Amino acid sequence: MRTFLSPSDLGDLQTAFREAQDIKANRFRYDTLGRNKTALLIFFNNSLRTRLSTQKAAMNLGMNVIVLDVNQGAWKLETERGVVMDGDKSEHLLEAIPVMGSYCDVIGVRSFARFENREDDYTEQILRQFIQYSGRPVFSMESATVHPLQAFADFITIEEHKRTARPKVVLTWAPHPKALPQAVPNSFAEWMVAAGYDLTIAHPEGYELSEQFTQGARITHNQDEALEGADFVYAKNWSAYATLNYGKVLSKDMSWTISSEKMALTNDAAFMHCLPVRRNMIVTDEVIESPRSLVIPEAANREISATVVLKRMLEAL
Repeated sequence: MRTFLSPSDLGDLQTAFREAQDIKANRFRYDTLGRNKTALLIFFNNSLRTRLSTQKAAMNLGMNVIVLDVNQGAWKLETERGVVMDGDKSEHLLEAIPVMGSYCDVIGVRSFARFENREDDYTEQILRQFIQYSGRPVFSMESATVHPLQAFADFITIEEHKRTARPKVVLTWAPHPKALPQAVPNSFAEWMVAAGYDLTIAHPEGYELSEQFTQGARITHNQDEALEGADFVYAKNWSAYATLNYGKVLSKDMSWTISSEKMALTNDAAFMHCLPVRRNMIVTDEVIESPRSLVIPEAANREISATVVLKRMLEAL
């Protein structure tokens, strides 16, 4: 596996799930696979779970790990072609990428949407440059449009806790004070459809996601209707995708907050969120602290999803 951006990169998801369970039973089963190999984890944006879980996954496999925070102690990087570099950016990504590649065997990249231009974000300019110029396998640790390590962990979590072969999964928009990317909901929708689950996406008008990721899902603007009979509720905020309003906050409607009353509409559903979460905006204290909250097991599965991905990449070297 040379890249990891979508469920198709893993192939059959049930096979990937069994591999995840094998690793979870013994996290160090493959601890010689990465001996004398180095993972370079590059962060253009902040991280907690992704940084810790991916580092831990690499160490589980016996790898050396280099973590580079581009905004802390590195030269400021120019990412655009044709720019006269007479400002505060001292190095171009086109030189930096092959240099980085020369120091490692596998590269993970975290680079969020900038919300300056939808086309630039959705063509994944930074991530694609790493794939093209590093000469190394590259995996996304969240990019402008996708967060596959999170979605893989979400899939593992649902498989572990589902009570029916094809559970009803609801992805619902929830309010947030800031403009957030579509990466997590994009990947979640893509992976849930690929897994064959019964997926419903609920959001206010104007928050439609790209059809590239939502084909096969039922979409509604009625959250209460969507929640009826749900087995899993995944709450997440995202900003507008449509060209004219791209990256904008169109609503902070608190009636979309997931509360105990909302969860009572479900089939005793489990609650999920990728974290970090704005309590009492996205979800109430009662729901996130309830016995049906899976946010901690879900976060713990980030180590497992990353271990599977790195294992696959090492096996292909």
